Amino acid sequence: MTTDQLGPRPHSPARPSYGRPGRPAGDRLLFLGEALRTLQSTGALAPSGPELVNALVVPVTSRPDRPLSVLEVGAGTGVVTRRLVQVLRPGDRLHVVEANPRFAERLREDAELARRGPEIGLRLSACRVEELPECRPAAGRGRDGGTSDGSPGSGSGDSSTGERYDVIVSGLPFTNFDPAQVQHILDLYLRLLVPGGELTYFGYLGTTAARTLASGPRRGARHRAVVRLLRRFEAAYGLGNRTVWRNLPPARAHLLRAPDCGRVPQPSAGPSAGPSAGAPAGSTGGAASRAR
Repeated sequence: MTTDQLGPRPHSPARPSYGRPGRPAGDRLLFLGEALRTLQSTGALAPSGPELVNALVVPVTSRPDRPLSVLEVGAGTGVVTRRLVQVLRPGDRLHVVEANPRFAERLREDAELARRGPEIGLRLSACRVEELPECRPAAGRGRDGGTSDGSPGSGSGDSSTGERYDVIVSGLPFTNFDPAQVQHILDLYLRLLVPGGELTYFGYLGTTAARTLASGPRRGARHRAVVRLLRRFEAAYGLGNRTVWRNLPPARAHLLRAPDCGRVPQPSAGPSAGPSAGAPAGSTGGAASRAR
């Protein structure tokens, strides 16, 4: 895992940069190439459109009057990232996580991100969200958040570094993952959020039937399990959703809120019971990118 502070690099050697006038077309070509190479982790053939991007950054645009700490997971070529740096204020912090090394390099070379990076504490981690230091259990803590002597932990999200976020924007393609992995990532998001913090993610419409036809009944069943799991999380924590028809393909953005205090309650059945146990509404994934 590498973590970079993004900012001006006046002494860096000349390197190819995507941060030029033709960048949007270059981004689309890069995204398409990575999608064809790693479709399961990329989860789409093109970055998110402007209306979907705006729906995903709602918690930041309707913000409280105080500094915010924001985590973006699965940044892809950076269409959501660039919108975030436009709406964040000096003193805010933005932590971007992108596992695909080509996408991560694209983000490092982005002139707009480098320009605003020092103002908003922008940093990039080239890894999966599960690999962040703050996602690892603190020494002496059990899997349920208690300490090794059995006493309860802080409940809704102790981490080894204590880093917590007011907002998480996820571009991971959840329906490309196994239900157990999706459960793990969603639980992780809830632990990383401050009490009352907000999470946004999206899923494409009409993907269940398409997945069954294209990939067969086994993957179709896994897809439906993930959709059920996501729906349970949305029922437990959801604040609402917005359907974005002017996106390719059409998508639905979801907004969830972490509990205000106490232990994070779990939605009724987990994915451990197998595909029938669970999964949510067509979203985006854990080791890679993709709604952007």
